[in-house]
Order: sequence, then structure tokens, then C-alpha cells
Amino acid sequence: MTERVPTAAICVLGLTQIIGYGTLYYSFSLLAPGMAASLAWPMEWVFGAFSVALLVGGLTAPWLGRAIDRIGAGRVMVLGSALAALALLGCALAPGRPAFVLALVVTEVAANFVQYGAAFALLVQIRPQVAQRSITYLTLIAGFASTIFWPVTSFLATQLSWQQVYIVFALLNLLVCLPLHGWLAFTTRPGRRADAPAPTPLPGRLHPDLRPLGFVLMLAGFCLQSLVSAAVLVHMVPLLSGLGLGASAALVGTLFGPSQVMSRLVNMLFGRGLSPINLAVLSAVLIPAGVAVLVATAPSTLGAMGFAVIFGMGNGLFSIVAGTLPLTLFGSDGYGSRQGKLMSARLILAAVAPFVLALGMERFGITASLSLVVALGALGCCAFLAIGMLVRRHGAAISV
Repeated sequence: MTERVPTAAICVLGLTQIIGYGTLYYSFSLLAPGMAASLAWPMEWVFGAFSVALLVGGLTAPWLGRAIDRIGAGRVMVLGSALAALALLGCALAPGRPAFVLALVVTEVAANFVQYGAAFALLVQIRPQVAQRSITYLTLIAGFASTIFWPVTSFLATQLSWQQVYIVFALLNLLVCLPLHGWLAFTTRPGRRADAPAPTPLPGRLHPDLRPLGFVLMLAGFCLQSLVSAAVLVHMVPLLSGLGLGASAALVGTLFGPSQVMSRLVNMLFGRGLSPINLAVLSAVLIPAGVAVLVATAPSTLGAMGFAVIFGMGNGLFSIVAGTLPLTLFGSDGYGSRQGKLMSARLILAAVAPFVLALGMERFGITASLSLVVALGALGCCAFLAIGMLVRRHGAAISV
């Protein structure tokens, strides 16, 4: 009999992921103007502080991954909810710039405790045999975070100061996410009851001798994808405007979010026969392909719409692959530690990629910079293709 996915845990995590991403990530760009005004700081410095916070969060991710393996993802997420609430409150009550930056750094460290990396690990620790499906379902629900929190944050910002909005968000993390994560930590602890043995670890598909090479290839692929994704996402509307899209740039950008959700839904309904390795290749193809369409068709509005849809679909699948590919290749033992290393590299690149692209556009122009982005994305695709060759030729003889 096929093991069932942990529906209750997925639904609870779906809600906490929406709140976690909405309050700790997506809301920032909308509240940044108010922050800049109250701190008497240029907008570039506010976003620079956010990049520093992301960078520090990336540097702490490997330690977090080891903690997930050692004490359990559920407990880590409980700590993360408490830390997120305190950090948001610290941002709101900060008496000056240094205190604000410090609290912002703690906010992004706390984000790692409660967002996808920890949530994926929790699903693996609950039921590793169905974790791939569980991760797919979770990303489908959590994909609505931006759709929900962009308008919610915009509305709150018209009624309240950014400090008051952050206090509301702190209460959401404290009063909603913390109790739910506490329930998950208590009810999903392996072996909590005598009649509930710990789940059987899931083996990996790579031969042990090839795992170091496989991990390097996977890390390279994820890093290149993160570089392309983060660089283009941050500059999406300015890029479209700079390529001659004018007023339609913002409208084209709105297609990105629904495209992410659509790709996850299609994968959930029809992608069961597609292995995580093939899904990784598909994601790695779609992300630079979308950028290539934009470069080739600009300033066509129709071409820009095609870019937003293709790029969004690739990013939607990328979120799934980030959780399922490490599980498939290396198994569930040490999953948290591997996720921590991957999160670290991805977050560091997410922090520096927008600056690199901005510098490239200033010195070499938008078209040349985006062409380089496409080339880097193609290299990421090559890394995943190489992993597929390793598995086909030397993979462990097991079924995952």
C-alpha cells in the first residue's frame, strides 16, 4: 500500500510558509520607502542593508542545517518563529540605523529557521518515502505568499506606519506560526509513541564513491540558477522599462507569480513520472530560456509576456527541485546538513547577484548583461545534465 502524505502537516506548513515569506521577505520592498524616510537614509542604503542581512543569513545556513539534523526541524522552526517575532519587533522599535540593521540581520537569520529549507527537512523527517510529493504540495500552497502579502502589505502601509506593520507581522509569527510549529514539533517527533517507530531512512541514487562529485555538480547547478533568478527578479521591472516596454513593464511583471504557481500545479497533476533530475534540467532550461526570449524580442510586449511566463515557470519548478533533488541523489540521512550548505550558497548569491547585474548593465548595457546571464544559466543546465549521466551510468541500483 502506498504511504500517504502527511496532509495536516503540509497544510499547517503551507500557512506558516505564506506568513514566513510574506512577513520576512516579500513585504520588505513595499515598506522600504517608509524605512528610508524614517531613518533619513537613501533607498540604496536600505536595500544594501537588506542584502547584508541576506548575506549573513547565508553564512549561518550550514550551522542551521546541522542543527536540523541534530535536534529536528520542528524544534528549529519553533525557535525561528520566536526569533522572527523578536527581530521584527526590534526593527520596528530600533532607535537608530545601527540597531535597525542589526535587527534586520537577525530577521533574515530567523527566516532560514522557518522557510523552505527547514520546512522541506521537516517533511523528510516525518515521512521520507513520500517527501517528494509532500514538498511539491507544500510549494504549491506557499506559492501564494507574494499574491497574498503584496496587496496585504500595500493596504496596511496606507493605514499604518512601517513600524506598526512590522509589529503586526511580529504578532503573526508569535501568535500563529509559533504555536503551529510547536504542534508540528510535538506531533511529528519520530518515535514519540511506542507504536510509532521512526521512519525508515530513504537511500540515495548516487553511488557513495560519486557523492562528492555529485554534490559539487548539484551545488554548481543550484548556484548558477540562483544567480540568474535573483539577478533578474530584483531588476525585473527596471529591466523591462530599460528595454523599451515603458508603462507595460509593471503589467508584464505581474505574470511572474501566477506562472510559478501554474508550473507547480501542472507538475503536481501530471509530473509524477518525471524524476527530480529531469525536473531540475527542465527548470534549468526554462529560466535562461525566458531571459533569452526577452533579449531576442525586446521591446515587444508579447515577447516580454512570454519571458515572464517562461521565467516564472522555471522558478516555480526550481523551488521544488531545491527540496527533492538532494533527497533523490543522497537520501534522507544528513538531509538537513546538505540543505544548509545549499541554502548558504544560494542566499549568498541572492545577496550579491543584483549588484553584479546592476554593475554589468551600467558598464556593458542591458542586452550584453542579459546575454551573459543566459550563458550562465546554460552552464547550470549542463551541471544537471552531468548529474543525470552519473546516475544513469553509475547510480545505485535502487528505486526512488
